[in-house]
Amino acid sequence: MGSRVTIGDFARASHLSVKTLRHYHDVGLLEPSEVDPDNGYRYYSEKQIQAAQVIRRLRGLQMPVPDVKAVLTATDSEVRNGLIVEHLNRLEDDLAQTTAAVSQLRDLLERPDAPRAIEHRTVAPTPAAGIQATIDREDALDWWRGALGELQATVGAQALNTTGPSGGLYASEIFQHGRGQATVFIPTEEQVKPIGRVVQLLIPEAELAIACHDGSLVDIDLTYGELGAYAMKHEISLEGPLRENYLRGFLDTPDTEEWQTEIGWPIFRADRSTE
Repeated sequence: MGSRVTIGDFARASHLSVKTLRHYHDVGLLEPSEVDPDNGYRYYSEKQIQAAQVIRRLRGLQMPVPDVKAVLTATDSEVRNGLIVEHLNRLEDDLAQTTAAVSQLRDLLERPDAPRAIEHRTVAPTPAAGIQATIDREDALDWWRGALGELQATVGAQALNTTGPSGGLYASEIFQHGRGQATVFIPTEEQVKPIGRVVQLLIPEAELAIACHDGSLVDIDLTYGELGAYAMKHEISLEGPLRENYLRGFLDTPDTEEWQTEIGWPIFRADRSTE
């Protein structure tokens, strides 16, 4: 049986504060070896120091209390090690995201203030094979990849001749309220036979201000921002879905640096010929 020490002495030995030790007792993570029934004083044993050290390190790695408790109570070393590795993998993912965010922020702050080339374009109605759905903004990327992959597979299986690059239409509500209608499409010469989510569509005509975004879609919001600022500055912005044309994307190459995406902003074109 180990010796009995006060919570203060145990705090000094374990480098866990008295407040933290009380909290860990309350949540059942590290309970005292003894609690005086008369005054409620907590006492610990020197045999608990190792457990306290493990807890301190796991919590230092931001492991949630329930997961720490699962590690300490695991009777199988393989299960215990698996829990720790799983958490370390999450930390590595978080670190990668943080590193990427820092890099993007630095690029934004150091970005040269050079105007992006923007053209006005009249787009005629376009027959296409397409997939439409109401999506949540946070699910947009996964939906986009899955829908475009399914669309390309269907067009290929039916041996349809394409008349242009794949594209997408995105309702303003997706950006304004986090949920709205999205469409991905591939213009085709022949009509597609509906199968699965794929249907025949007529992509509507539009007057657009067009800017080209090169590379990964991670910072595509910067190109959207420049295009939106252009439309606002010239007071030509109109309501309507935003349009993207995937001149070169994940269907063509896994190298995101080689991707090219045209972004179209609906506008009123005062410069359009009436002839």
